[in-house]
Amino acid sequence: MIIKNIDMKKILSIAALSIFLLGFTSCKKDYTCECTVTSGTSSTTESRTITDTKKDAEAECNEGDETNTVLGVTSTTDCELK
Repeated sequence: MIIKNIDMKKILSIAALSIFLLGFTSCKKDYTCECTVTSGTSSTTESRTITDTKKDAEAECNEGDETNTVLGVTSTTDCELK
């Protein structure tokens, strides 16, 4: 009877520890990166899917932000994670 209690306690402890550790791991998910390109008076929106952790997906999405000026016309790209 004592051996059964010790084994059950070990099993429950290992299970609890596993669930606890799973809560702290980062899961990769699908995120939508939406970029709006504005040039002069017109704008377009493009989107793409990034599969990563939220932090890394946000960093990758923000890499698309830029401003360019060609022949006096400024084009701005602003990307946001949705």
